[in-house]
Amino acid sequence: MNNAQFQQVVSYLKGLQDSICQNLEKIELNNVFEQDAWQHDNGGGGRTRFMRGEIFESAGVNFSHVLGEKLPASATAKRPEIAGCGFEASGVSLVIHPDNPFIPTSHANVRVFRTTGKKQNTWWFGGGFDLTPYYPFDEDIIHWHTTARNACQPFGQDVYTKFKKWCDEYFYLKHRKETRGVGGLFFDDLNQWGFDKSFEFIQSIGNAYVEAYIPIVKKRMDMPFLEKNKAFQKYRRGRYVEFNLVYDRGTLFGLQSGGRTESILMSLPPEVSYRYNYQPEVGSQEANLANYLKPREWL
Repeated sequence: MNNAQFQQVVSYLKGLQDSICQNLEKIELNNVFEQDAWQHDNGGGGRTRFMRGEIFESAGVNFSHVLGEKLPASATAKRPEIAGCGFEASGVSLVIHPDNPFIPTSHANVRVFRTTGKKQNTWWFGGGFDLTPYYPFDEDIIHWHTTARNACQPFGQDVYTKFKKWCDEYFYLKHRKETRGVGGLFFDDLNQWGFDKSFEFIQSIGNAYVEAYIPIVKKRMDMPFLEKNKAFQKYRRGRYVEFNLVYDRGTLFGLQSGGRTESILMSLPPEVSYRYNYQPEVGSQEANLANYLKPREWL
């Protein structure tokens, strides 16, 4: 991947951040994203956009483009051959925590990475999107996965199946023996298709996020809810915190590479509760969630 190609990806990612923010603002109406522009100590920087509104209790959409002289441990754990290299990385990462418990939390990320220094021209793409409902609706989950499959289909018949399985395995809390949500897509180390096709693929995935999520938000945003629903949402958000702080490679990479802490941790929900040994009432809507926290074929 040469400099011109890398800059082509960076330009797309900036535009993707703009597009996603604009679509979320159309729903929020009375609120807009605030932007913090920041600089990375080793070069580059980013644009953190955050919104707190009536529909979205917290919505963070980050763009970053950073450089470093030495790869952090999280990036070389599975790639010891590039230890000691410098790096250049860019991506868009977002997490949306709605206020209404009947709207799922959503996450999406697309990113590009290349090494610099002694072993140049090692590069790859990564990303995906996943859905975390508190009160799941089958039709919403099927829509989410249908959109994911449609985004993958032009690139091979097995792509959705492979990256859906990878998502189920990655967003898994081993200590809880449950998935973080109902999955979607996850991929990393993507370079075997060459630059052009790989870049087309991350554009397809990045552009599909709004199509996958906004219809669900519109369908559920006016549903009435009780305080017990809100309490359960806050309890389940605790699982989101556990995953992001214990397992998430993006969080580890950002912190280990000297990224902006506020931007990295904006993925955490604004209000969370922990309850010792909480067990939902048998047969309740809350108990039903457990049936969804294991890999399932939705299509």
